[in-house]
Amino acid sequence: MRIVFLNSLEKKGPESMMKGAQIWIGEEEGQWRMGWNELIAEGQQEELWYEGGSWSEMLHVYRHRLAIKLGEGFRPVMEGIWDEKEDLTGRGMAGQKLICYSEMNGNEPLYGELCAWRRRKAAADRKAPYMIASNRLLRMISVFLPKTVEELMQLPGVGENKASEYGAELLEITQPAERLREFPLDWVNREIDNETFRSWLYKQKEAKFRAEMEKFSIRRSVLESLAEGLNVSDICTRAGIERREAVEFLETLEREGYDTDPLVSSELQEMPEAEQTAVWQAYEELGDHLLKPVLQKVYGIEVAEAGNLDVLYERLRLIRIRYRRHQDVAQSAS
Repeated sequence: MRIVFLNSLEKKGPESMMKGAQIWIGEEEGQWRMGWNELIAEGQQEELWYEGGSWSEMLHVYRHRLAIKLGEGFRPVMEGIWDEKEDLTGRGMAGQKLICYSEMNGNEPLYGELCAWRRRKAAADRKAPYMIASNRLLRMISVFLPKTVEELMQLPGVGENKASEYGAELLEITQPAERLREFPLDWVNREIDNETFRSWLYKQKEAKFRAEMEKFSIRRSVLESLAEGLNVSDICTRAGIERREAVEFLETLEREGYDTDPLVSSELQEMPEAEQTAVWQAYEELGDHLLKPVLQKVYGIEVAEAGNLDVLYERLRLIRIRYRRHQDVAQSAS
């Protein structure tokens, strides 16, 4: 096997003892292997992280597994282990440190109260909870306890619109709570040492890369299913996803040039031709960016406001795949 990449890492242990490890990538006859060798008291312990023919898949595994190790405290001896340069003082790091501090010094009772407020507000406004406030924002509010709108707007994720719409209610919740540290929050930067912050950042990368790896795995399952002529239900079973996500994957693959027409035709067999024509004409009249206006145009406002619309929206997406392909072909020919 030919080693094409090798880097050493170290981790400071008890009594400043250094623990060593290596990450390596090798290739042999088109097959990639990647592993982690860690020095332990008994000698060397090897973990095989990947073995297969896909460079892209291996990179997803590499980023995810390496982020876990860096989050545990390992540091590269030589730069170049990531494809981006790390800057703990760069733009946006101040906001990240506020998030880091709030996650490490939680105020769970007040955070729970804020989450309950968000649920009530989301139900009353008929909005998704995350559109009102993210978990991270609620956690920062629970920890830093802003008492005025000006203080609230010092937290990342709070602009004038959010402060105007929800500020009074949020401050009503934080007002009774006793605050031990004051605004402005410059002191947070001094409270978090660089190594603690760096480990936290690596854990954020680990979560991000894990999501990317899972998405890559789902994509591969959908492509394999498409090649085998499976239907949407079979794709959902194999990839472990819901029907809406499967159809959205088909839309993405169609844009990338994959042929989804056999599957689309199969799924639309039970939809009357007149109904398909009406949807097509609605796309021509209203455009294909938003689905709800097309739904209202074809089925009426009463149907569009009723429940159990999953089947109708799925059909709209499937016909949109065909419509966009037709538009692309017409545009190429002109």
